[in-house]
Amino acid sequence: MQPLKEYMITKEPFYLAQGDELAIAEAAYVHTIPLLLKGPTGCGKTRFMQHLAWKLQRPLVTVSCHDDLSTSDLVGRYLIKGGEALWVDGPLTMAVRHGAICYLDEIVEARKDTTVVIHPLADDRRELPIEKLGELLHAPPEFMLAISYNPGYQSVLKDLKQSTRQRFISLEFNYPKQELEADIVRHESGVDHATAEVLVRLAAMTRNLKDAGLPEGASTRLLIHAGKLMQSGMESRRACRAAISETLTDDHELLASINEMINSLF
Repeated sequence: MQPLKEYMITKEPFYLAQGDELAIAEAAYVHTIPLLLKGPTGCGKTRFMQHLAWKLQRPLVTVSCHDDLSTSDLVGRYLIKGGEALWVDGPLTMAVRHGAICYLDEIVEARKDTTVVIHPLADDRRELPIEKLGELLHAPPEFMLAISYNPGYQSVLKDLKQSTRQRFISLEFNYPKQELEADIVRHESGVDHATAEVLVRLAAMTRNLKDAGLPEGASTRLLIHAGKLMQSGMESRRACRAAISETLTDDHELLASINEMINSLF
């Protein structure tokens, strides 16, 4: 049985390139340089990694980072089974052993003492020390490390340290140009092109509300959610309120502003 077969992406994920990001990522893979993806929520970073893994024909092991993520969660731990202590690899160790792509999503959400474990993997050493086993694991050429974060949403306390980021090649993602974004929304949700274009115009309007106190406007992901609700038979304005305005904020004034935009467009 092929190792990590369940992590292989066998069907090409739909992805429309915005520039030369795929060429840069493939060159990074060839030269065993890790990748840093930065950009707002829902702009396509995860889909990009899925497409890259499919193109490179490597398993993709994804970890969603959070405040309680420990080094053991990444590297592995002993578990008691049948009265016996058995070692179980964590997702990072598993990816290194089998030459997979390990994608640490929203890396700054993890604890600082946890992210340090990736440093020897992200430089010329390409090593993963497993202290509990007394083992030093060397990454094969097929292994790739990728991390992501949202620089516009993080506080100073949750920024990415220079000692970490300077180990990576960086790719900056943003929301696609309107025509490209409309194509994505149409393909992913099933709405017609005219509806997709209106949804993209709505997103652009919400993204201009930063000065009014909205941290982030509607992501491409939210537009797809709204489109899917419409495709299920829901009235357009109700779908947009459920998928977009109510999701973006609880502030009554901002809600009223976004709902007014929805009413004007639909």
